[in-house]
Amino acid sequence: MKKDRKDLVERLSDQGYIKTDRVRKAMLEVPREEFLPPESRPYAYIDQPLPIGHGQTISAPHMVAIICEQLELTEGMKVLEIGTGYGYNAAVVAECIGPEGHLYTIERVGSLAEKAKDNLKKTGSDNVTVIIGDGTLGYPDKVPYDRIYGTASAPKVPETLKKQLKIGGRLLIPVGLDDFFQELVCVVRVAEEEYKSQKLGGVRFVPMIGEHGWSER
Repeated sequence: MKKDRKDLVERLSDQGYIKTDRVRKAMLEVPREEFLPPESRPYAYIDQPLPIGHGQTISAPHMVAIICEQLELTEGMKVLEIGTGYGYNAAVVAECIGPEGHLYTIERVGSLAEKAKDNLKKTGSDNVTVIIGDGTLGYPDKVPYDRIYGTASAPKVPETLKKQLKIGGRLLIPVGLDDFFQELVCVVRVAEEEYKSQKLGGVRFVPMIGEHGWSER
């Protein structure tokens, strides 16, 4: 599996998804196979999303790389993730921010959250706290955050999340109709009441369910 992981990281680097040593090292370090159901582990280093149950998926490795690069992560940051899944994206971000940083991640499906806790503990991600709840509300207990990102698509950028950013902080979230076109949006908080946003291109994610997201079907 280590050779497969190295080969994948080399491909993602050659394709321009991985741009920095920080993200490269993190993706080399985190074993994606440990964040998959047993039946999917043989496909761990194929660059595609894979199902993890409850209508959720683990993102394709290239998308994890895009998220990490666009967040411009550095050592010691405090980060909020919306949508833990099995914990893979969290593990890569946690590696990028190092032991002095901390990632808080919210998952609405209790069984997925518990599985993520096990996976993160098993792989040594000690700087991650998993919370069960509605991620569209953010996590006010630890505001403000240097970075916030979502691994599911919202109807629009939730105001609740924007307000939990530090001045200068970045929010990365897919936005768009859950069955149609979505765009990855980056929002920077430039002042107390001022934000700048940029569209980064088309993506496809599962819907973000919650008070400031989509209604559960």
